[in-house]
Amino acid sequence: MRNHLTTWIGSFTLLAMSACASQAATPGPLDDAALLAYAKQPWDKAELMHSTVEVGRYHGQRVVAEYPCGDVCPQYTARVIHYELAQGATCDSVGGVQQDVLMPVAITVRPKTFCFPKVLVDAQLHYTR
Repeated sequence: MRNHLTTWIGSFTLLAMSACASQAATPGPLDDAALLAYAKQPWDKAELMHSTVEVGRYHGQRVVAEYPCGDVCPQYTARVIHYELAQGATCDSVGGVQQDVLMPVAITVRPKTFCFPKVLVDAQLHYTR
């Protein structure tokens, strides 16, 4: 009986700790300054290539940073910080800027349309390589 109780308490503790960790890791609301600060941070191409990171919520919409890479990785890793719009939302409705950028694909690039936060487009920080 004691072993079962100890196992149950240990399992409950691990579950509670992981729940707290996942809540703490969830990005929150962003203002202009916080979004610009994130976009100005240096980033490691090798560490982040082929990943997507949730940055937070800006104007009520989820903002993510994608790190695609093509032909020569990690040197050609790009960073694209854009809205991930909720169903029914449009780029115009959140004050975003719809724009094509060249995304690396194998040994070439292809245009892809994204909705970007205007503050990042104005600062030319929405797409960097």
